[in-house]
Amino acid sequence: MDAFPLRLRSRFAFLASLAGLLVCLGVYRLWAYFDAHAPTLALALAGGLMAAAATAAGTLPILTMRTLSARVQDSMYGFGAGIMLAATAFSLTIPGLDAAAQEGHGPWAAGAIMATAILLGGAALLAVDRVLPHEHFIKGREGVEVQRLRRTWLFVFAIALHNLPEGLAIGVGYAGNDVARGTALAIGIAIQDIPEGLVVAVALLSAGYSRAFSVLLGMASGLIEPIAAVFGAAVVVWSAPLLPWGLGFAAGAMLFVVSHEIIPESHRQGHEAYATAGLLVGFVLMMVLDTALA
Repeated sequence: MDAFPLRLRSRFAFLASLAGLLVCLGVYRLWAYFDAHAPTLALALAGGLMAAAATAAGTLPILTMRTLSARVQDSMYGFGAGIMLAATAFSLTIPGLDAAAQEGHGPWAAGAIMATAILLGGAALLAVDRVLPHEHFIKGREGVEVQRLRRTWLFVFAIALHNLPEGLAIGVGYAGNDVARGTALAIGIAIQDIPEGLVVAVALLSAGYSRAFSVLLGMASGLIEPIAAVFGAAVVVWSAPLLPWGLGFAAGAMLFVVSHEIIPESHRQGHEAYATAGLLVGFVLMMVLDTALA
């Protein structure tokens, strides 16, 4: 991109701006429709868009900076892992147990439902991880038929793998008819998406992509979250008894990403102490948000 003539870069910027405007208009029309006919889906869409906007905002510093130290990156990874772990416990698992109890299940049955749902969520992400080729930011390429895919798409798949459970968690959180808890979850995920967006953009830039392309792809990576949020909310709204299952599934998916992707990435460069400190800070922040806003 940086090597393109000025005329081509200007044309690309114009087309990108036009596409962005059309997307914004489409999203607004969709939100207006949901707000009138399905308020829960409107809340899920708004929460997902907040997380996507945070991811986009996190990419912007790359326009003026080129590098990010490995220690800072690992601290950010740990911070995100801490938020996701706390969200799994306080925003998904505990509300899921309460929802199962409200459906008339006893303590053992509620625990069994949540345990099964968590395992199903983790198994689903494991299957995606096995089938979908993707590239870790530090570890490198992984998955089947990797040689047939361009490296850009490996990054795209990796980003989607990270953001999918976050969007599902936001949507299912709002579908539980607890707006305050859903909002706390959306805010927590949005906070951790800011450094995640920066890390993604830095990784793309370090891999040889242009500054503009790194920012645009980093911004686009957050779009999976509102899509997943609306999908998760729609499934639960369609059938209220699915709420504990949806919360557990989202929790299991997030646990898989934290354990299989984020924590190993944060420990791979020898900055485990900084990553762990970031995890503790992120966990405490999300815990406070959940208990204060819920």
